[in-house]
Amino acid sequence: MDSFRRDGLTFDVLDAGPSHGEPVVLLHGFPQDSAAWRRVAPALHQHGLRTLAPDQRGYSPMARPRGRSYYRLRETTADVLALLDAAGLAKAHVVGHDWGGLVGWALGAWHPDRVTTLTVLSVPHPAAMAKAMVSSDQALRSFYIALFQVPLVPERLLLAGDGAALRRLLRRGGLPEDVVDHYVARMREPGALSAALGWYRALPWSGRDPVGRVRVPTLHVWSTDDAFLGRAGVEAADQFVEAPYRLEVLEGVPHWIPELAPERVADLVTAHVRAT
Repeated sequence: MDSFRRDGLTFDVLDAGPSHGEPVVLLHGFPQDSAAWRRVAPALHQHGLRTLAPDQRGYSPMARPRGRSYYRLRETTADVLALLDAAGLAKAHVVGHDWGGLVGWALGAWHPDRVTTLTVLSVPHPAAMAKAMVSSDQALRSFYIALFQVPLVPERLLLAGDGAALRRLLRRGGLPEDVVDHYVARMREPGALSAALGWYRALPWSGRDPVGRVRVPTLHVWSTDDAFLGRAGVEAADQFVEAPYRLEVLEGVPHWIPELAPERVADLVTAHVRAT
């Protein structure tokens, strides 16, 4: 399959690997798309796993509804359930990075019957994140979230001069130039950046639906050079998992784990899948 539909929206998806392999759903974050997994997915295929990597809500050109409430967590998790239904899958292993990781936490708490295992890269459980915001430097690391709430201003700042500011941000994070070019080009598509920022702007709606405790085997991967997410939230995440949980720390890797440590990610995901 190369697409699926939900509520009149059409989502692009990369479905690859052995058709009868264990299914693994790969969920990207901001400002990525399914290309974030382009070096992870082939390694998973070599281990006999099938991957489904959607361009999520706001990132697929035909799935960019206007209005912040359309990007609340209940909607973004329902999109993944629609993907599973369209693929004829009762459940799948879920791997998420950044915002995709937050969707993964929610799926593991709200829909454990649809998730075989959960692997979250970078972002802590939202309840652990909330604790870290008042007990560590996490609020300083997350200053940009407040800026992203302002209408129009972030779009103008990030996309001015052919996306120069966004380009600098991604380069400083260590992303290769071709990856930076791809992400900036996607965010310059009509309405793309505003739609992607909708995930942040929907936080007041998402906060009305507490994620709760996760009830599936969970692997949490965090990297020490992540400028956006500190250790405090990560180390508190296990308090919100009522299933086998393991934290894996990658030394010296920045925030962009799928792009910068793909072989390690593939090995960890494969081992987690096989252990279950």
